[in-house]
Amino acid sequence: MNVNPELQMKFMQIAMKYMPEGKAILDEKGIELNMDDLQPMVNMLVKVMNEAYELGKQERE
Repeated sequence: MNVNPELQMKFMQIAMKYMPEGKAILDEKGIELNMDDLQPMVNMLVKVMNEAYELGKQERE
């Protein structure tokens, strides 16, 4: 999958926008993680967004 770097940055910004909400959920459950611990989850979310974007693009063709 070839991803546009500008799009990749937008996806990262979206993922970071929701990280406080994700961290709050983990905190409620007593799971303590810092941002370094959460980075792999951010990377996974960006992969999910990339794949969803590609799927949407294919559906439009």
